[in-house]
Amino acid sequence: MSLVGKKAPVFSAPAVINGEEIVADYSLEQFIGKKEVIFFFYPKDFTFVCPTEILAFQEKLAEFEKRNVQVVACSTDTQESHLAWLLTEKNQGGIMGVTYPVVADMAKTISHNFGVLAGDWDYTEEGDLTFTGAPIAYRGSFFIDKEGVVRHETINDLPLGRNIDEMLRIIDAWHHVKEHGEVCPANWEEGADAMKPTREGVANYLSSH
Repeated sequence: MSLVGKKAPVFSAPAVINGEEIVADYSLEQFIGKKEVIFFFYPKDFTFVCPTEILAFQEKLAEFEKRNVQVVACSTDTQESHLAWLLTEKNQGGIMGVTYPVVADMAKTISHNFGVLAGDWDYTEEGDLTFTGAPIAYRGSFFIDKEGVVRHETINDLPLGRNIDEMLRIIDAWHHVKEHGEVCPANWEEGADAMKPTREGVANYLSSH
């Protein structure tokens, strides 16, 4: 079930911040009323597609910060695994240099509550609890506004890396909507025409394009 239009699930979990410090109780609630958040999940530390995404977010971090958006990552690995990966050089498969927070969802409850866990729990006929699927997160991305409401989400299967520029486009579109009261048509980008959410506004936009 989609979380769009709903409050983002609340959590408190260990995380690595600033690429070097473990904190015990990290939460997105600290940003309520202050910042929007891009909260993204990735499958596992020390893998192949994941570091390309994590480093790509870091490369664009100034663009997110310019828009007053906090980037936060999460996987089902431990905080110790996160820290080890963050302290490993890029040429050795690490993600050294990443400064935004990386949350440790060891209990898999955050992934489950956001709907990105690549499996689920079930019971056998004998009543034993089992897990079916992969106990890791899909590549989920969530744009959360200052009120803690999810405004956009995408979920990619495990082998499909995401487009970081699309995250920025979504943020720009949301800011345009909030500032101008216009809606953003297909393939809208910053600086392009939007349209008034009326029949006349739509007709005028379509006739001029």
